[in-house]
Amino acid sequence: MKNTIKKYIAPIVCLVILGITVSSCSKDKYYQDGGVANPQFNGTILQYLQSNPKFDTIAQIIKIAGMEDIFSKENITFFAPTDEVIRRTIGLGTLSNIPYIGINGANTTIPLNYQLFTLHKDTIKKLSDVSPVVWRKYLMRYVFKGKFLLKDYPQLDFSLRPLYPGGYYYGYNGDLANIGVVFNTANTVKYSGYRQLCITGVADPSNPKNYYFGAAAIATSDVQPTNGVVHVLAVYANGYNSMGDLKLDANQMNVFGMNYDFDNEVILNR
Repeated sequence: MKNTIKKYIAPIVCLVILGITVSSCSKDKYYQDGGVANPQFNGTILQYLQSNPKFDTIAQIIKIAGMEDIFSKENITFFAPTDEVIRRTIGLGTLSNIPYIGINGANTTIPLNYQLFTLHKDTIKKLSDVSPVVWRKYLMRYVFKGKFLLKDYPQLDFSLRPLYPGGYYYGYNGDLANIGVVFNTANTVKYSGYRQLCITGVADPSNPKNYYFGAAAIATSDVQPTNGVVHVLAVYANGYNSMGDLKLDANQMNVFGMNYDFDNEVILNR
């Protein structure tokens, strides 16, 4: 009896082992370790922006604003808004495609072209329709002198700001911003999750703790070209967004300049 069992069990065991081995070899072809992502970019910040389709419009604005030397030769930190931010702010395209719903709707952002149209002013058809001085002024809000990686910023907790306020930093042209790292919650354990960089414009420098523009989370941090670092701002869907412990109003942070000052200045100059 024992010999009979061995006669049939042994081949089955061999087949199972062989099947596992073949399956593992097959999976190895599809599950390959891509290694650690390389944050270095062999080129300047301007070249990085020009090489990435997400920043085609931003690269054009830098040229219009006469800021090419700053992005090519100076050591800076750039919180880079994507082209989507410019598109949403201006509403480039036909007016019929401009997304606008009232205050109680899903999207309360009123594109600049819609405002110009209702005021019987010329709409913006190309980027150069906006003064280079205006582009430069508001792009500077995203630029900081020196190189600052995520690890260089202090902790930020919006629900516990007295203890973890982040830090206050002056932009290239003197505008104040609050920048910090949000320590997200993981498995209900506070501060044990992933770290996410966040920037917030400060509307009133004389009272920075109480007056903020909408907060913007960073989707990709610590991209390091040869003359500084780039932190790429996240793109949000309409309405309120939750990114870990961050609760963000997309209608505010999809606006170029981190506030509606850009819109107002363009309108006054048309």
